Amino acid sequence: MRFADDPTVEVSVHIDASPDRVWPFVTDVAVPAEFSSEFQGAEWEEGFDSPVLGARFRGTNELDGRPQWQTTSEIVECDEPRAFAWAVMNVKNPSATWRFTLHTDGGGTRLTYFARMGPGPSGLTAAIEQMPDKEERIIERRLEHHRANMTATIEGIKRLAEGV
Repeated sequence: MRFADDPTVEVSVHIDASPDRVWPFVTDVAVPAEFSSEFQGAEWEEGFDSPVLGARFRGTNELDGRPQWQTTSEIVECDEPRAFAWAVMNVKNPSATWRFTLHTDGGGTRLTYFARMGPGPSGLTAAIEQMPDKEERIIERRLEHHRANMTATIEGIKRLAEGV
C-alpha cells in the first residue's frame, strides 16, 4: 500500500452499554490518552470547550523516543450519539481523519474506530520522501501502530462505559 492510496485502519468492539452511555467517553478528546502509547493528551483551542461541529483541539503526541509534537484538529462530524470525527491539521486536505461510530448492538453498542492517513502531508510523508523504496513498509508499520493504539483505546472506553 502507498500513501496515495489513503491507507486506513478500523477496529471494533461490543460494549455492554447504550450509545448514550458510550458517547461522553468517545467525545472527550482527552480519554484516548489514558490508553494510547502515542497520544499524550488534548485540550480545546481557545473559544471551544465542548465537542461541536467546527470545534478545534490541540493534541500532543510522542512516538518511539522522538520529541513530542502537536497537531490541531477540527471536528468535522458530531452526530450524537452516532458519529464523532475530526480532521487533523487542514480540514480541506487533512494529514489524517479519525472517526468513532456507535451502533446499537443487541442490548449494547458496537463501537468502531476508523483512521485514514492523508491525503495531506504529515510527518510520515517526510519519512517516505527520504526512503521512497521503503514506502510500503513504512505505511504497514504505521498502520500496525495505529491498530494497536486504537484497539487499546476502544477497549479502554469499553471498560469505562461498562464501569469495570
